[in-house]
Amino acid sequence: MRRAAHIPAAVAENAVDPPSTGRRQRHAAETRLRLFRCAVQLFAKRGYSNVTVEDITEAADVGKGTFFNYFESKDHVLGVLAEIQLGKVAEAVQRAANSKQIHTVFHRLFLRLAEEPGRSPELARTIISSFLVRANVRRQIALHMENGRKMIAEIVADGQESGQIDRSLKPDQVARQMVQTIMGTVLFWSLHEEPALSIWIEDSFQDFWRAIAVSGKGQA
Repeated sequence: MRRAAHIPAAVAENAVDPPSTGRRQRHAAETRLRLFRCAVQLFAKRGYSNVTVEDITEAADVGKGTFFNYFESKDHVLGVLAEIQLGKVAEAVQRAANSKQIHTVFHRLFLRLAEEPGRSPELARTIISSFLVRANVRRQIALHMENGRKMIAEIVADGQESGQIDRSLKPDQVARQMVQTIMGTVLFWSLHEEPALSIWIEDSFQDFWRAIAVSGKGQA
């Protein structure tokens, strides 16, 4: 039986904008996302260490005080990326619950997770380097990645129950391998820059699926 996916409230709110959300909440979510978008664009253009909070708020056309309504520090801005990615995984969990084709669910998830870092090689490099050198960012990312792996493992278990994924594999190990595959692909693409990340991701997905799938299953 499917376990209920643990989706933190903050992530669920970022992943889906429910009809009942009030105007104030929608405005707050939009402001937070705008600050994030402006920040990562500046990080990619100037380098993380060369961007100040004032630079971010000026680009987003908000006051400095507004920034600290949403983020404790500049380091915490990149936590939004992890929330966005986790929201996409949560969406995939729901798709898996209503789909007979786990292959399609995973294929879509691979492509969706590549969307944010795939905006530019410079942005991908900035994100990766910030993970390596900023302790606050690492802690945020580690927490979200752990939640993401647990949800991916649920999708794997669904695929095993339906006979599409090799039952001898451990779902948590498959989930870890998927995350490593995507991160490694983004890293190498950011160094080479061509062809488009979507092409790199497609090749990586095909290799990943061949490694876990029951032969001839789930690719219709």
